[in-house]
Amino acid sequence: MMKRILLFGLLTTFFWLQAQNFTNKSLQQAFIQLNNAKTEKDYDDLFQKFTAAETSEKWQSYYYSAVAMYLKTNILLQKNASVSSLKESNTLSQKFAFGAYSSQQNNGEINTLLGLIYLQKFCLGNSEITPKELSIISEFVSKAESTSFTSPRLTILKAQLAEKAGNTKEAEKLYQKATLEFDYDKASSSFSPSWGKQLVQTK
Repeated sequence: MMKRILLFGLLTTFFWLQAQNFTNKSLQQAFIQLNNAKTEKDYDDLFQKFTAAETSEKWQSYYYSAVAMYLKTNILLQKNASVSSLKESNTLSQKFAFGAYSSQQNNGEINTLLGLIYLQKFCLGNSEITPKELSIISEFVSKAESTSFTSPRLTILKAQLAEKAGNTKEAEKLYQKATLEFDYDKASSSFSPSWGKQLVQTK
């Protein structure tokens, strides 16, 4: 009886590891697709993949779900979509980003993403950013920088802030810096973010 229980336990562990390995491979493929996505449907499909993913680190699923909706909102902005549809996808990205943040509050990538999402949110109505709104975004930037974190996505966030402040020369300088950072950015793992080039290419 004991042998059967032990065998069952080993088989269960084996199949769980196999399923986990399959999920991880599927996610890695989705990460690559994230860099090549072009349409709203592309991002919706990726969002479904990320939200359905069963990973050992749930925050990764939340993070990439948020990224997919953030990038979808960017596409909608370029198409001058209705404010309601823009707010819907932006709110969804914010929800999932905070899902990741709840367990990874000192993660530089997550803080950077939240800064990008909030900047996007405050600009949906084409209005000027208020000091209070700027303070919220600056707090995410400071949290990202507090751990000596650097990434092309953080540089892009700074470039967008400079752009909104009317400092076009500084913005251009930062966008160029981000482009170089993408060229030399070395992922620490297969789950490390590599998205964001599309934010520079649209400039």
